[in-house]
Amino acid sequence: MLAVVKKPHTKTTLFEIKGNIPAGIMEYLHREFGQNVEIVDENEELVNIFDTHWYKAIKKTISSGDTLRIYRQNLGLTQTELGQKLGKFTRQKISDMENNKRSISKAVAKKLSRIFDVQIERFL
Repeated sequence: MLAVVKKPHTKTTLFEIKGNIPAGIMEYLHREFGQNVEIVDENEELVNIFDTHWYKAIKKTISSGDTLRIYRQNLGLTQTELGQKLGKFTRQKISDMENNKRSISKAVAKKLSRIFDVQIERFL
């Protein structure tokens, strides 16, 4: 058995427990993490989406602004809230980046990678 605990909104894996998991540990995981615990059948194969042919093909059509919007929405942030996290960015600046009217600088991409806990290349 495999128990996977994920972060809310982004669904990024926090940790995995593999093997014969005692009932007490499973109860604890469900009590502490609720719906963010996923039980995976040992025979089920997990695939990293970033390694798939589908993702590699679709990635070419997704702009850095699209990526920014997806990550912001998955974290449940408004454009204003993200602007504040970036350090006094206005809602309009965030909107311009999401709509590809303003490019995302390397410095901003670095801040975004820390906020969303992903590689900087996602925004460049």
